[in-house]
Amino acid sequence: MAELVFHTGPMDCGKSTLALQLDYTQSTHGRRGRVFTSQDRAGEGVIASRLGLTAAAIEVDEAFDFWRYVIAELTGGHRVDYIVCDEAQFYTPDHIDQLARIVDELQLDVYAFGILSDFRTRLFPGSQRLIELADRVETLPIGPLCWCGSRGTHNARTVDGLMVTEGSQVVVGDTTDGGEVRYEVLCRAHHRRRMTATRAKATLSPDPLPFDPDDF
Repeated sequence: MAELVFHTGPMDCGKSTLALQLDYTQSTHGRRGRVFTSQDRAGEGVIASRLGLTAAAIEVDEAFDFWRYVIAELTGGHRVDYIVCDEAQFYTPDHIDQLARIVDELQLDVYAFGILSDFRTRLFPGSQRLIELADRVETLPIGPLCWCGSRGTHNARTVDGLMVTEGSQVVVGDTTDGGEVRYEVLCRAHHRRRMTATRAKATLSPDPLPFDPDDF
């Protein structure tokens, strides 16, 4: 039976690398698939892994229709055995419904990869719909670490090293140096305290207080 599988985790946990590896493995066994992405930091129509791997992909914008695309491919005599969807958090709920329909009615495997929640710890609409519809949700076992050494679970948006909690849900950035907007993966405790690596270095204690003095 075909499945809709959602692979998720915070930034820097290897989602794009796994997406490219899965496509490679499937294709070397004679299967033919299609690879999609949306708003990748490397640019339009590209999947880029932080390990340096890149591959061309079909860009998904708000008007894209997965069902119409796959039907057009199949009726045009082109073989489609599976679908890989990177940056799935940026897909709309309608996109996810289309992918589920492809699995159920066309019996094609769909492998989606994406971040679960945004910098405010709110679920992305696409990720929420994937949780609601996916046959399986897989959390990647190898993930990034917070600056404190704990397991990183939350994505923080930073400007000049300071965490921000307001703004558009989608602002493309990276965890590497440079650019106006950066992202940093933190553990839940330090995300709650808005304690980024830059702010932690400025404190006298290596471990910040369990509360923000500004709140009092």
